[in-house]
Amino acid sequence: MKKKFFIVFILSIAINTTACNIKPKKFNASFISLFNTVTEITGYANTKEDFKALSQIIYDNLGKYHKLYDKYNEYDGINNIKTINDNAGISPVKVDKAIIDLLVYSKEIYSLTNGTVNIALGPVLEIWHDYRDDGINNPLESKLPPLEVLISANEHTDINKVIIDIEQSTVYLEDKEMSLDVGAIAKGYATEQVALIAESEGYSNFLLSVGGNIRALGGKGNDIETWNVGIRNPNGSDNNTTLHTLSINDLSLVSSGDYERYYTVSGIKYHHIIDPKTLMPSDYFTAVTILCKDSGLADSLSTAIFNMDLEEGFYFIENLKDVEALWILKDKSIIYSSKFEEYIKSDK
Repeated sequence: MKKKFFIVFILSIAINTTACNIKPKKFNASFISLFNTVTEITGYANTKEDFKALSQIIYDNLGKYHKLYDKYNEYDGINNIKTINDNAGISPVKVDKAIIDLLVYSKEIYSLTNGTVNIALGPVLEIWHDYRDDGINNPLESKLPPLEVLISANEHTDINKVIIDIEQSTVYLEDKEMSLDVGAIAKGYATEQVALIAESEGYSNFLLSVGGNIRALGGKGNDIETWNVGIRNPNGSDNNTTLHTLSINDLSLVSSGDYERYYTVSGIKYHHIIDPKTLMPSDYFTAVTILCKDSGLADSLSTAIFNMDLEEGFYFIENLKDVEALWILKDKSIIYSSKFEEYIKSDK
């Protein structure tokens, strides 16, 4: 009860407008900690209480997914991704349906992307995570993981050894050296599920951003206008932080780039998006952006095409229905999929 009261209190501070009439008014709320990022909600409701109820639904359900998909922390009475990893090679773990659904979806994404998004890459990603943390904390002593160590870890990344029993709701990692890392999918997938839950509860016309994973439902204002959402300019200055502003309804926008999580070794930046083919940070682009309806798909595809060269990635996107993409190349030039520019509203 205390946690719920605290969150509602914070939300009430974030609300900009008090609605007293029957016309929908604009409200804003934000909170931190879930998925280790900032969640922001912008919505239209008849009353402050209606918007607070929407925000509470989003907070409560996002919190559930945060705990279930956490690979680092344990929670009382919850079997999560960490529990599955801790029991690799030991025994199947009974889990919530939300985990089963995520892992089944992740296997579908693995097939769709020809292995460029692999939730079983955990052993390799853990090594990079440790070296990155050490490099950030001790920049003068930063170094790269030895390739032979990465190759050895990669021997334990076979997604076919992730055994999912849908009927029994269990997950078992056959290889005791395996571990799951759902970071390329989980945040977007959870964003989509939470948005759909809110919609099923009768809420519409809101914009949800979970650490930059943006999901737009309905529109804004009394006339249900399109939402305006910005794409970060990785090459911009403090006065030019937005590359494009898009005008969207009922769509998701997700970007991946080399500018978010990285460390420096001998003057060279090494980011967190690891190419399963090379076991090294992908070096094709500065950033990519995906635009499609489903936030989980957008999240996973942003990683997928970041790990493909331009020709492969462009062909891949052009053969997906209702999916658009933008690539920012190393030379700062920009490539758009065939219909992406139709959504650009302003460059200001």
